[in-house]
Amino acid sequence: MSDDRREDRWTEGPELTPEQAREARQAKEEASPPESESAETLRERQRLAQQETLDRWIGGVLVEQRRSRRWKLFFRFVFALLLLGLLLVSFYGLFGVPMTQEPVQPHLGVVEVRGVIDGESPASAERIITGLNRAWESDKAAAVVLHIDSPGGSPVQSQRVYNEILRLREEGDKPIIAVIEDVGASGAYYMAAAADEIVAAPASLVGSIGVIFASFGFEEAIDRLGIERRIYVSGENKGFLDPFSEVAPEEREFWQTVMDTTHRQFIESVRHGRGERLADDEELFTGLIWSGEQALELGLIDGIGSLDELSRDLFGELRLHDYTPRLDPFERLSRQFGRVAAEWMGVSSSRSPVRYQLP
Repeated sequence: MSDDRREDRWTEGPELTPEQAREARQAKEEASPPESESAETLRERQRLAQQETLDRWIGGVLVEQRRSRRWKLFFRFVFALLLLGLLLVSFYGLFGVPMTQEPVQPHLGVVEVRGVIDGESPASAERIITGLNRAWESDKAAAVVLHIDSPGGSPVQSQRVYNEILRLREEGDKPIIAVIEDVGASGAYYMAAAADEIVAAPASLVGSIGVIFASFGFEEAIDRLGIERRIYVSGENKGFLDPFSEVAPEEREFWQTVMDTTHRQFIESVRHGRGERLADDEELFTGLIWSGEQALELGLIDGIGSLDELSRDLFGELRLHDYTPRLDPFERLSRQFGRVAAEWMGVSSSRSPVRYQLP
């Protein structure tokens, strides 16, 4: 019976070939290793797992370092591009695009007055006066044309240009003509009044001979918000234009005298420049603004027309040359940045609060 059991044990299950039996024994040995080998294998596997974890960590660190280096290179590249751009703009402002060659034929020497008149704007007295002198000194410029499209601005800048035009008129017989495009008001008209002749389109806005100062009163607002205003001055009236303080009657009266004095200067300059061409109308100097057609009837301008028509009347064709100094892009950008930064920091502008300008 024992032989039968032994035979059953060896013959149970499917019949295997010698090769299949050998593979089955190997698989059984790998699945159930001896206890002495199992502990040693476990330690080896733990060591390999730790090594694999360390390798992964090192790989992650290397990837992060590569990514960090790529971002550093990117930002350095962007910074280099910005620096190169600033250098190119500076180079362009200093040496690039020279003034176009002056025409050899007689022409109109044009000086542009565009935008608000201010010492820090393109329509500054320094820039306009430089252009006027360039056109005046040109032998081929038959006339100097002040091409105006401006609502006005700084009284001082306007007075400087006005005085320069009068000086040039006294030096020679070359005509100086003011041509108004859309707007020639307030300080811009102040300049034009010094010219030999003023021309405007029928729908141009002309005049506004007056002075303006605009501000706000916040004293009640800060009281409601529970804000305490702290201002320290040396001089009894030093802070009388402070918008957070109440304006006393005597301060209002004094400031009105300043406005009236500036207005009187404006009126006297216009009367001197225009002379008997002005109509006898009390509303001329009240700050009203008129169309070009109305301004002609009031004697504020001498004719209806445009820059192109003026050139064709004189030469039969367009002969214009711009003598306005070109703007330095880098300087203009830095000025704009400085002005914006000053506004954000609450630093007051150096511009005069009194303006020859449309509201």
